[in-house]
Amino acid sequence: MLAPMQGLTNRALRALFIDWVRPDVVFTEFMRVNPGGARQPIRAGDLREVAAAEGGVPLAVQLIGHDHDALEAAARAAQEAGAVHINLNLGCPYGRMTSGLTGGGMLRRPEGLEALIPALRRAIAGTFSVKVRAGYDDPGQIMTLLPLFEGAGVDFLVLHPRTVVQEYAGHADHAVTAEVVRQTRLPLIANGDIRKAADGLRVLRETGAAGLMLGRGAIADPLLFQRLRGKAPAEPTGDERVAILKRYLGELLKGYGGIFCGDTQVLGKIKGVLATMDDPFLAKGLKQLKKARTVAAFASVLRDIQ
Repeated sequence: MLAPMQGLTNRALRALFIDWVRPDVVFTEFMRVNPGGARQPIRAGDLREVAAAEGGVPLAVQLIGHDHDALEAAARAAQEAGAVHINLNLGCPYGRMTSGLTGGGMLRRPEGLEALIPALRRAIAGTFSVKVRAGYDDPGQIMTLLPLFEGAGVDFLVLHPRTVVQEYAGHADHAVTAEVVRQTRLPLIANGDIRKAADGLRVLRETGAAGLMLGRGAIADPLLFQRLRGKAPAEPTGDERVAILKRYLGELLKGYGGIFCGDTQVLGKIKGVLATMDDPFLAKGLKQLKKARTVAAFASVLRDIQ
């Protein structure tokens, strides 16, 4: 699965991934749910992104919010717009985006989930999944939530085994993932710190997870999907890395030019992709790309990378 990543997994990037490597599932960026009383629970612009699938690949619509009634209304609105796969974000570590606890912040008051999760399950006719952190500040908290998810009829879980307070510090502890797999009958998708094929294969082997969700590792290297499938070299050569970078960023420039307005927006989005890349072999070229101030300058630097 291609992870939902705010500011990154927009429809142009999803289309590129579907064309190149065809993930088994793609996710929208999270859609903020307006609190109760708002005329629309989901912005009209977000609703235009909603579909059952993109390019034949299932599209999961991820919702994030704190108002229970509004989340139910948002799930219904998304389905009316065509969604058949709904995901609830209980993992974002930046959980105070509104006046209430959202994302991973909802784990701070887990008693509130006891009514919300069953209510969402009743409101969702199709697939209902939850993307969750291991806990708010206790990595064992997830174990206490499993009976709720199972009893409500959640279809599958996506686990990032850090706590909310950790944000992205330290390492994803996939020993927690393995323990959750042992403790639940729900299919579990492992997420976190999977940057190379060896990482993903090790996580699958050691945890028994039903699958993987790829985030920053895949944004940095789209062929990570194919490397895990054994359809691309696990460790590309330097020339291959340069060729992939040129093709990837070149196609993103075209795609972003079609959905974003002006050099500032296009460069802002594409430099977000560059921020996921830490390949020492490409360091000099990446540094030059980050300095580009116009799309034309960016394209010129990209052509000259060797």
